[in-house]
Amino acid sequence: MIPSMAPAPADQAETTTAAAAPARNAGRAAITKFSKHRLFTSPGAMAGLVWLAALVTASLTAPLWLPFKTEDQDFTAVLSGPTAAHWLGTDELGRDILSRIFAAAAGTLGTSMLTVIVGVGLGTILAILAAGAGERAEGVISRVTEVMMSLPGTVIILAVIGAVGTNIPVVMAILGILMSAGIYRVILGQAKSLRSQLYVDAAKVDGAGPLRISLRHVLPGLANTIVVQAALIFAVGMLIQAGLAFIGFGPPIPQPSWGGMIQGASQHVYDAPWMLVPTGAVLALTVLSANAIGNALGKAPNAAAPHLPPAAARRQRAKAVAAIAAAAPVHVTGGDAARGTLSVRNLSVGVDNGVRLVTDVSFDVEQGTVLGLVGESGCGKTMTALSLLGLLPSGVSVTGGQILWNGGNLAATTDKDMESVRGREIALISQEPMRALDPMFTVGYQLTATIRRLRGMGKAEAGKEALSLLEKVGIVDAARILKTYPHQISGGMAQRVAIALALSGKPKLLVADEPTTALDVTVQAEILSLLRALVKDTGMSVVMVTHDLGVVADICDQVAVMYAGQVVENGRTGAILDSPRHPYTLALLAADPHANHGNAMPERLATISGQVPQPKDWPTGCRFTARCQFAGSACLEPVPLLPSGAGDSLVRCVKADQLAVEGMDWLATDVPASRLLQATPKQTLLTEKDMA
Repeated sequence: MIPSMAPAPADQAETTTAAAAPARNAGRAAITKFSKHRLFTSPGAMAGLVWLAALVTASLTAPLWLPFKTEDQDFTAVLSGPTAAHWLGTDELGRDILSRIFAAAAGTLGTSMLTVIVGVGLGTILAILAAGAGERAEGVISRVTEVMMSLPGTVIILAVIGAVGTNIPVVMAILGILMSAGIYRVILGQAKSLRSQLYVDAAKVDGAGPLRISLRHVLPGLANTIVVQAALIFAVGMLIQAGLAFIGFGPPIPQPSWGGMIQGASQHVYDAPWMLVPTGAVLALTVLSANAIGNALGKAPNAAAPHLPPAAARRQRAKAVAAIAAAAPVHVTGGDAARGTLSVRNLSVGVDNGVRLVTDVSFDVEQGTVLGLVGESGCGKTMTALSLLGLLPSGVSVTGGQILWNGGNLAATTDKDMESVRGREIALISQEPMRALDPMFTVGYQLTATIRRLRGMGKAEAGKEALSLLEKVGIVDAARILKTYPHQISGGMAQRVAIALALSGKPKLLVADEPTTALDVTVQAEILSLLRALVKDTGMSVVMVTHDLGVVADICDQVAVMYAGQVVENGRTGAILDSPRHPYTLALLAADPHANHGNAMPERLATISGQVPQPKDWPTGCRFTARCQFAGSACLEPVPLLPSGAGDSLVRCVKADQLAVEGMDWLATDVPASRLLQATPKQTLLTEKDMA
């Protein structure tokens, strides 16, 4: 009799389903993350992994499937090539080569792995101990490893074989001990560098002991180096083991080994050359597989894109440049009116064959003026700024629009042609000055070399110009600073040197990517004053990327407010800061404590709920709708950038004029869609329906 089961209550079933859903999603996420591991995204590593797995599996299961035993002899097929009975042929005694190769694989790989465990493990432990135990302990360990490195390894291995016989595991373990000295020297420097990081000091402040710091903070940072060294030692161990067997110090006869098989094949290289091919090919493929896996695992998972893009990326950029040039040809007028003026028209930047990061950005920068690009992190400001110099990361390129400069379109300019623009016509100041300064050279050497390259001056003349540039950027003791290294000067001083480097080629346009963010308030004011004086004295233009509306009010003549890859408001700085017409600009000003003074200071600063959406999640309508207190049904449609108000202001909002007329303020608290919105001037109440 089958017992009857009553169905679960509806609410219980829904609870069970809801509880199971996160588990399923977590499982899928784990599988997806595992499949995207750098080991599985490298074709070479995948091929090597499959080869080693197949080799180990076939070797461990050899007694179950091999057609012949390793000692079986077939005197009717001595030195034969591949046949139906012997797929890889036979040796000089008629033994099956395929059977002997796979029977010897497990022992060869296992003893090579023993060398890795002993060598890399001992070298890593010694390096971590030396890095954290102080100078005296480091000195003792280093002297011991130096003695180990001075010993003749081959002689010691032969002596061990003479003492204990051909005990391959013992021999390979001794080899690992000898190789650990070299691994120690490689890892020690990196371990000491990790010990000097700020997060290690923070762990000490939190009360972490030396052992916890070594295991928790230092060892993970050594992972890439350890993996690469392990792959190298694994391959070297196999080759040394094969070499020992080749000269007669391998496993005892009749036990097969790859080196012994190669030695036997070398005796018949003229009458049976095929014998050398199978074993040699298997040994070579195994070494290559180990190196391929090590290369894949040795790559840092969060490594930045290389400065020099690969050939495929360069070809992709060349195609994009050709398409942009064909779609939007530029007609050079030959006049001087446009020289020194930057005009960006409908600029779009995106991932190659992927989503767009910046869409339809347009603005103008007149000669001798400063434009501020403002917005939250993730709004596309830096991507827009880097596109002006053709310095977008690998895999990202301009997908449309124009960057008009001196009669040409920089968006349709090749990398080779951009070399004559960067530094000479357009220069860059980065947020972190140390990105522009090489710690290996003095400030004077770097400035002089840059001036000589960009201006073609002699060494003596370039030295005088370097001194003049440092004085121009406000460095009093310029002669002394020229002789110092970047790490010997303060952050504010380094930023001044970076500005001097940017001015080395006498550029007409300066792209400043948050040049004051990492500086204190006093130095920030000095840098802004310096940039303002440079604009006035030299007549150059500046594109200032910043989060700080105070910086915009201080130095910028015009401001472009960006949100989710678009310019949402653009116009004269005074007009936008005094009378913003886009809700996002209104919210930024309401959240800025410097924009409120005296009696106007609210009890609580305004906030913008949520965050900037990812490019893949951009809505089809207004991209600020989900966070806007004034959003209505009209905001669900695409909104163009249109003139609004007096002057040349442009706003991407269907309610721009209405908000300006009503004098709406961004409230300090999050407002539900159904809540009444209070208007400041007349204290009238507007419902969401009225704003739609």
